[in-house]
Amino acid sequence: MSRELLLEIGAEEIPAGFVPKALASIEEMIRKELTSNRLVFSEIKTFGTPRRLTLLVKGLPAVQPDAEITSTGPSKKAAFDADGKPTKAAEGFARGQGVNVSALQIISTDKGEYLAVTKQETGRPTYQLLAEILPRLIAGIPFKKSMRWADLDIRFARPVHWIVALFDGTVVPFSFGPIQSGNISRGHRFMANSTFPVRDFEHYLEESERHFVIVDQERRKDTIRKETHRIAKTTGGHLLPDESLLDEVTYLVEYPSAIIGTIPAEFLVVPKEVLITSMRSHQRYFSVVDEVGKLLPYFITIPNTLAEDPAVVVKGNERVLRARLSDARFFFDEDRKLSLETRVDSLKSVVYHQKLGTSYEKMTRFQKLAEQLAEKLNPSVKEQTSRAAYLCKADLVSGMVGEFPEVQGIMGREYALHDGEPADVANAIAEHYMPVQAGGALPDSDIGSFVSIADKLDTLCGCFGVGLIPTGAADPYALRRATIGIISIILDRGYQLSLTELINNSLNLLSDKLTRPRIEIQNDVVEFFRGRLVNLLANGHPADIVEAVVSAGFDDLADCVKRVRALDTFRQRDDFQPLSIAFKRVCNIVKDGVNEAINPDLLKEQAEKNLYLMLQETTIQANGKIERDLHLDALGDIAALKPAVDDFFDAVMVMAEDQAVRTNRLALLTAINRLFGRIADFNRLAG
Repeated sequence: MSRELLLEIGAEEIPAGFVPKALASIEEMIRKELTSNRLVFSEIKTFGTPRRLTLLVKGLPAVQPDAEITSTGPSKKAAFDADGKPTKAAEGFARGQGVNVSALQIISTDKGEYLAVTKQETGRPTYQLLAEILPRLIAGIPFKKSMRWADLDIRFARPVHWIVALFDGTVVPFSFGPIQSGNISRGHRFMANSTFPVRDFEHYLEESERHFVIVDQERRKDTIRKETHRIAKTTGGHLLPDESLLDEVTYLVEYPSAIIGTIPAEFLVVPKEVLITSMRSHQRYFSVVDEVGKLLPYFITIPNTLAEDPAVVVKGNERVLRARLSDARFFFDEDRKLSLETRVDSLKSVVYHQKLGTSYEKMTRFQKLAEQLAEKLNPSVKEQTSRAAYLCKADLVSGMVGEFPEVQGIMGREYALHDGEPADVANAIAEHYMPVQAGGALPDSDIGSFVSIADKLDTLCGCFGVGLIPTGAADPYALRRATIGIISIILDRGYQLSLTELINNSLNLLSDKLTRPRIEIQNDVVEFFRGRLVNLLANGHPADIVEAVVSAGFDDLADCVKRVRALDTFRQRDDFQPLSIAFKRVCNIVKDGVNEAINPDLLKEQAEKNLYLMLQETTIQANGKIERDLHLDALGDIAALKPAVDDFFDAVMVMAEDQAVRTNRLALLTAINRLFGRIADFNRLAG
């Protein structure tokens, strides 16, 4: 008969951002613990609110199954001396295992012969194992920040006040600091601040909801989503989608309701992004917009209680909002008294990084880089690109951005328009921060794209240039995001650029700041791009195809993606597998190849003559199609070489005794290898 485990950790309000990660960690840890203890299960679920983290495991056995455990000790060589007598190593191993030396066995492993002992282990009752596992699990939950309280040695996100731990309806006894596990849970702090006993998970859900706690976060999220949409429609508008805010609010409340309030009309002159940001960041309010995205004078708040008089709650929220928006209105009015151009000089006193100079120095670097991009890709917008780059950081020294950092760029656009700057320049100021998150919106214009690429590349090359390189655990300067942003913009706009040239241009502008050897920086930055590109492409294409194409070269990112798509499509054709096999055969023989030119006069066998003639024709056709981005067609042309390659290997001895003939045949295969290599390194393909 299978049984269920219910664990609830009750605490003071845990920060909303901590809860999802904690639940994921709980699931991962309990899965490992149960597996290592030979406890099978059918299902693991986790639930979280601001005051409780809950774990449910279904399908557990009452008793751990018996097992035959083999423990390995020292090697046979170390366990016995020259006379075959046990050494201290053997005696110590036997003693540690609780057996006589005579009970030890010799087993063969991949590393040689070793001593071993096999013992029968009787399974223990599951509730006994859980009493050991659960306190270890609670103590091991990782939080961004944890705390101690009173004079206790234990740590948790917030002080723990109760623990429910039931297995098959029976309390699993253990303690966490001064808290003893039991079967008593607690209701909503304000609407049902009392305790209640729990029998099992279903009973726990029922009693929790009766005490105004919706334990299931998905139910809370669905409730919030439906209520906010419903209330927004009553205004004649609709809810501004905001999934990240929805996720956050879900973990701020245990029993959500929704109430609508009004934004005073006097504040609607402030750019909507500022209003939305202020309401979202400081009050966790949802915004309401009309059909064209114009902000309507309403907000929706999600209180953690059912208000007896909603009007009182609305009045309080409106009072708080008025204070916040009054600040925004003040900064907006004051900031417009100075032009953006006037503010640029103030960037000279803003330190971007002590090793990389001021924000003004950074701006002058990426301004030149953006101009170079415009000159190469769209000279008609070079002047506007330069102007946008010059102004794009000026709003950092404005009062509004100082108070609301999230609207940098947006305010630059608004202030630029107020100053009479051209619309394309103003829009580029906002666009140069794009994308602000993975999968986020990209710049719509070349001007914004050029400035965005230049700014991000200066950050990337600058940080690598002074040794500020991300690790697996830390990326304080968001260099991965910047690199993904550069790649995404280049691919979205279809820019044909040399990545190496672009990096070198940036390093030239940073030359007086670099503290590492130039070639090391370049190689590290290129490899960093490679990793991000592979990750991006692997989301939509097989990993081996991505690796094969990228290994053949990715200096032109747009061309690399076209080759990935072509090879992914070509792989579905019947002639792919034979072609792959033929190419790998060529690659295995020539490896790095030879640099000699093919001498037609040294071609002796008819098969090599035929292959040479066909290679000449195919190379012209395939290269022409590659230059026109017809990579799939080029692969078809290359595939036609396969019969001639097979005939060559059947009839020709590559490693001929005559050195000149041998080198000439290797040169022929090298030419084939390099033709294939214009698309991909087929040797990296699976199968």
